Amino acid sequence: MTERDLYGTWRLVSATGRDVTTGETTDFFGKAPRGFLSYGRDGRMSAILVMDDRPRPADMAKATDAERVRLFDTMAAYAGAFTVSGGTVTHHVDVSWNENWTGTDQLRHFRIVGDRLYITGNLEPSNIDSALMVAELVWKKVE
Repeated sequence: MTERDLYGTWRLVSATGRDVTTGETTDFFGKAPRGFLSYGRDGRMSAILVMDDRPRPADMAKATDAERVRLFDTMAAYAGAFTVSGGTVTHHVDVSWNENWTGTDQLRHFRIVGDRLYITGNLEPSNIDSALMVAELVWKKVE
């Protein structure tokens, strides 16, 4: 795989986490998540993902703290440079919705089958219950 294989825009199809102990899977952005992942020829990438059932405050200027927290908790977004080595893409994060990612390298394993991009994260504890999980995001190429 090369950088050229990733060029373009991809639409999010699914985002699942698999508990490595039990094998149970979870749709951590809901059954119908939305989002886009773009890889440019200039070596830059950006990603935005949102949960399928996000709140819609009537007026953001008047949104409650609870509504704002829910909006934050139902999305992910970041951008930066990217490099590819074999089946691994590294996202060099310059800006992120999660400030803990800013300035870090996020390694992802990937494969492309037809018009689908499968990106798998590393084994990590779940944000919900600390169970060891592997996340897989499936993207469809935007034509």
